[in-house]
Amino acid sequence: MPHTQSTFRRWMRSLIVLFIALMAYIIVADRYAPLTTESRVYGYVVQLAPEVSGPITAVAIGNNQHVEKGQLLFTINNSKYTIAVNKAKVALQQAYEQEKSLYAQVEAAIANTESSHANYNNATAEYQRISKLAKKNLVSTSMRDSAYANYQAARSTLHAYKQQTLAIKAKLGKRGGDSSLVMAAKNNLDQAELDLSHTQIFAPNKGVITNLQLEVGAMATANQPMLTFIPTDSLWVSADFREKATTLISKTSAAYVTYDALPGQVFNFTVANRDFGVASAQQTASGQLTSVEVSNRWVRDAQRIRVNLASEQAIPSQLFVGSRATVVLYPVDNVWWQTLASMQIKLAGLLHYIY
Repeated sequence: MPHTQSTFRRWMRSLIVLFIALMAYIIVADRYAPLTTESRVYGYVVQLAPEVSGPITAVAIGNNQHVEKGQLLFTINNSKYTIAVNKAKVALQQAYEQEKSLYAQVEAAIANTESSHANYNNATAEYQRISKLAKKNLVSTSMRDSAYANYQAARSTLHAYKQQTLAIKAKLGKRGGDSSLVMAAKNNLDQAELDLSHTQIFAPNKGVITNLQLEVGAMATANQPMLTFIPTDSLWVSADFREKATTLISKTSAAYVTYDALPGQVFNFTVANRDFGVASAQQTASGQLTSVEVSNRWVRDAQRIRVNLASEQAIPSQLFVGSRATVVLYPVDNVWWQTLASMQIKLAGLLHYIY
């Protein structure tokens, strides 16, 4: 009996020492090799929206289909947009014809200006002669006034034709095809052709179309999302760590990652960056007083901050946006903590076979 009690006490002391050692390791490791299960695969979720409206005439892809950049996704009825292009082409042709008419008007205005200039020179000379005779009282004052009136009229007519010429030239521009009429018609044609090209919607990048809810005959509305597109090249891993676990993160920090979907496999990552804030601390100028958070707990929950990871290797194809992962950070210049971090992540990876 005494032997049994002695053995029991030894076991208890060993368990207590083991527990204390384990607690001490967890406390220290949480700063030098922190581990978290709050990690996911993230990616950009792009809502694809057409830039024109109309009934959908064809859907070229299926749900959860992988697509390449520039691959056709769906088509909108282009009848009215084709008509708009044809109308714009006719309007452009009319603008060129009107431009030719303006060139003819310029020629006429120039001819009128030259004729008016000759009349102006003649009226000026006549007025000068009569003015000299009037000073010698050889002609009447009324004759001088009449000559002056003719001079003023000729000058005004000349000025009017000059301004008319300048106004027409301003509409024409520097060379053929630069008139405001033609430029406006060209812009309208470009817009019509652009609208026509938008009746076919293409994949903006390599990725996956998911949650497809599109059928032939449905009405597409401009700038209203129609498809959910996830670029497969945009996936990354982010992990949420306790605040104190991120204080020692530096340029020499790296990470081991194991995914729930790939138990037993460990992947190498580098630390890209750490978020510079959390939503709970974001303030908005609303004209109201500050809302103070109240906690009745003696030890409040630890603040978590997001750490973003990067890898030269692509995210495995078996994963998706939202896949869960376990992450452990470690300093690459410390072999001791790197070894312990490797042991932790391998244990976590093996446990993923169970849960």
